[in-house]
Amino acid sequence: MDIGHEHRDVTGGWLRPAVFGAMDGLLSNSSLIAGIAGGVAATGAADANKTLVLAGIAGLVGGAISMGAGEYVSVATQSEAALAEIESERRELELNPEGELHELAALWESRGLEPALALQVATQLSSDPEKALEVHVREELGISPDALPNPWVAAISSFVFFSVGALVPLLPYLFGALSVVPAMSATAISLFLAGVVASKVTSRSWWYNGSRQLVVGAFAGLVTYLLGHLVGHSL
Repeated sequence: MDIGHEHRDVTGGWLRPAVFGAMDGLLSNSSLIAGIAGGVAATGAADANKTLVLAGIAGLVGGAISMGAGEYVSVATQSEAALAEIESERRELELNPEGELHELAALWESRGLEPALALQVATQLSSDPEKALEVHVREELGISPDALPNPWVAAISSFVFFSVGALVPLLPYLFGALSVVPAMSATAISLFLAGVVASKVTSRSWWYNGSRQLVVGAFAGLVTYLLGHLVGHSL
């Protein structure tokens, strides 16, 4: 009888920065374009298409670099902090093995094992230094020494997917669109689909995730368009 089952990827290696990058690319660049479109509509500026294309490209490139760099620094710092804690635990195991053994036994007792059995389990696990380290780190820090996120994977995922997301509202203008409607329509569809994809790794339903992303994007786009329009009138 097959009793195995698969779990969602929650380790944050590439999936989290990819999803976050795509959503952020869609939202930030569509909001930027909407704000400038609102200002252009208010002022009646010439060469509106060129202005929006330049703004969209600047938002894509600047945002992608910022997201990639920020993700790299964030994940690298997180991993370095985790590695420092792992090394600290390794030293504790070397300097005070008896204390760490009883600490591990107490942990199993707190989870329902009889004291004698808890000590037996802890002793068995502690016979292999690397296994003992893995168990202590997992139980005390909630991480696995072999499953730390890679900052380069996170950075590249964030950069690439932000770029893809940011390209969506820009594409209609690259093909000569003269109004904000095609860009916002493409963004709305993409936000809903991105929410549906994200539901595959969450407990939420596809329609809830898709609708939530759509509502958030619509609100951001509307606010920035209106602000751009107001600023345009004041210039």
